[in-house]
Order: sequence, then structure tokens, then C-alpha cells
Amino acid sequence: MQTRFLDTNLKYDGTQLRSLFAYMNLGLMGDSIVSWIGPCDIPFEHMLDGEDLRDQSAIRGDWMLHFIVEKFEVSLFSAVSLQRILATLATDLIRLANPKDLKRSGDDIFVGDRKLSISIATVSPTSTLVHFAVNVKNTGTPVATISLEDLEIDPRQFANDLMKTFANEVESIAQATRKVRPTTSY
Repeated sequence: MQTRFLDTNLKYDGTQLRSLFAYMNLGLMGDSIVSWIGPCDIPFEHMLDGEDLRDQSAIRGDWMLHFIVEKFEVSLFSAVSLQRILATLATDLIRLANPKDLKRSGDDIFVGDRKLSISIATVSPTSTLVHFAVNVKNTGTPVATISLEDLEIDPRQFANDLMKTFANEVESIAQATRKVRPTTSY
């Protein structure tokens, strides 16, 4: 899995969660995870989460650390599983840097009732996609949040550490599938 941190302040509006985003914009063909820091404001026409759409929940923040994962040849179930692995690995890395009372619930991370992350997994005609983001600052959010700034965590270092850890985990999962013999009927 290829990784890349972008030195740009790209606003995430949901349109970046599409097939071949990393390939067309960065030349990264195949499985990838890319990250950047920028604002977030997802209009309802680009929102993919049915629950948020039904509730008309705003999803935005002035300064967030974004990740887009693209994984080919897997199901939506696998993409949601990878999304939760990404959230778990993020929680583990944050605990190493700042052992607050973090809690992962599904694909979201909280400290108390303050939300740190947002995430969605989806399927495209050619791949599966995950958007995962954590607050760098608490401004512009429609709910009570906590941020990397509050936790005294450098967002760029965190991004690079999380992408490397995630890519290694995905490769380890792939390796585990290549060493197993099939069962035989008894």
C-alpha cells in the first residue's frame, strides 16, 4: 500500500472520495492511503452516510487531518473493516503520545463526549474507499470536539505514523492470507 502526505491545504467536500483520486492527482496507482491538512465542509449532495443524511447532520471543521484510503479487489464489508482498523490504529497512536481517556466506538474516536474523528467507507465501480479525518483544531465544528492541538500531537507526524502503521497492517493481513492451506473435508 502506497502512502503520501500532501503539502497542500485542500478542502475536503466529499468529492475527493472517488475512484483513482490518488492515481489521477498523485500518480499512485493501486492500493493507497493519502493524507493532508485542510478544512472540511461536506454538503448534503456529497454526503454518503445515510444516517447523517436522514438527520440532516452538518459535517464540517475549519482544520482537519484527512486520510483517503483506496483498496482494490475487496468488498464493502472489507472496507468497513479496514476503516475500523484505521480508527483503532489512530486511537493506539494517540494513546502513546497522550494517554487521555480515548474511546473508539465503531469508526469514531471520542474523549468523553467530545468527538475527535469522522469517517465513512464506500464502494466505487473499481475499488473501495475510506475517508477518515481527525480534528486538528476545534473551530467550525457543529458538535463538541477535541483536537490534536488539545492533545499536543503534531498532525503531520501523526499522519505519517498512522499511514505507515496502517500500510504495514494491511500488508500483514495480505501476507496472512497467503500462508494458509485450504481445509479438507473430514
